Amino acid sequence: MRRYGLWLAQIVPAVIMGMTLFFKFTGAQESVDLFTTLGVEPWGRIGTGVLELVAVVLLLVPAPYLGKHAWGAALGAALMLGALGAHVAKLGFSGANAQLAVMATVALVCCLYVVWERRGELPFIGG
Repeated sequence: MRRYGLWLAQIVPAVIMGMTLFFKFTGAQESVDLFTTLGVEPWGRIGTGVLELVAVVLLLVPAPYLGKHAWGAALGAALMLGALGAHVAKLGFSGANAQLAVMATVALVCCLYVVWERRGELPFIGG
C-alpha cells in the first residue's frame, strides 16, 4: 500500500507542474503577465519551465531506466518553494493566483513526502 501512496505522491506534483508547461513554453498571456510582474520575463518563465520539465521526468521515469525520483522531488520542492515565495512577495493570493498557490502547496507537500520516503537516494540527506 505504501508503494501506491508513494507513486501517487510522485504523480500529483508531476501533473501539476506538467499542466503549467504548455503555458510557459507557448508564451500564454497569463504566464507572460505573471513573470512580467515578477520582473523575470522571458528567461524566468522559460528557465522555470525547463526545470519543471526536468523534475517531471525525474519523478515519473521508472527506476530501471532512470530511478532518480528523489532528485525530481527535491527539485520540485525547491521550485514550489520559489513559487510560494513569489506569491508571498509579489503575486498575492487573490483570484487565479490563489489557485496557483494552492496547486504549488499541494505539489510541495507531495514532493517533500517523496524526498522523505526516498531520502536514501539523496547523499545530502544521509542516503
